[in-house]
Amino acid sequence: MSPSRPLSLITGASAGIGAAFARQLASQGHDLVLTARRVDRLESLAAELREKHGTTVTVLPSDLADPTAPQQLTAALDERGLKVDWLINNAGYGVPGALVASPWATHADSLQVLLTAPTELSWRLLPGMRERGYGRIINVASLAGFLPGTAGHTLYAATKSYLIKFSQSLALENQLAGVNVCALCPGFTRSEFHDVTGTRDKMNKLPDFMWLTAEEVVRQGVDAVERGEAVHVTGGVNRFIKALFELVPDRLALALSAKQSKRYRNGSE
Repeated sequence: MSPSRPLSLITGASAGIGAAFARQLASQGHDLVLTARRVDRLESLAAELREKHGTTVTVLPSDLADPTAPQQLTAALDERGLKVDWLINNAGYGVPGALVASPWATHADSLQVLLTAPTELSWRLLPGMRERGYGRIINVASLAGFLPGTAGHTLYAATKSYLIKFSQSLALENQLAGVNVCALCPGFTRSEFHDVTGTRDKMNKLPDFMWLTAEEVVRQGVDAVERGEAVHVTGGVNRFIKALFELVPDRLALALSAKQSKRYRNGSE
């Protein structure tokens, strides 16, 4: 059974989809643990949610690029006696440019944040969820995890594909333990992501129907994990794109991806 006030840990909670998760879950009666690097934004969001919803919000700043961060986060939770019911593995970013255009340390940090940290946090928090007979894990993946790789974001789609398969296996392992796991796979979402990757100007040329708001992505994700969906692609347009690439031969899919990706990827750096 769900506790009267579930406790949700949200990574990357300072902006975009992470902040939208915090606002929606707080409105549904959750208490929160927020983590990200930008302390000022976390504190501002926490103050907003305390005032608006009476939510208990714990701010635990952390840089998930640090390999010790997941262990330190869970230790901080234990010290405070906080038992996590919902884990939202949302933190992530893309490294623009070809693989060899950035130093290995940059890619290592990206892999730590996008792949290792969500896996380790799931591993560390799952036993408590199983013991209590209730839990929800949402791994924020991407439509990109279903599509052919593109030049200019060499690791991004690969890590999102991993999160999809990881979530499916985790869902099957825990379906009888009261723990639902879902890979949430948005397409183009209005957030700071494209400012970070330096592709905002290209993104602005895409038609409005390609986009969803962070709030809509979160609403669909929360509904999907509650229904027990192991994978959820947001929006009809994105589901159509996924289905299309599943139907065409691999060679044609890769050619289409290469042609279209030039519109929104920085592949030559």
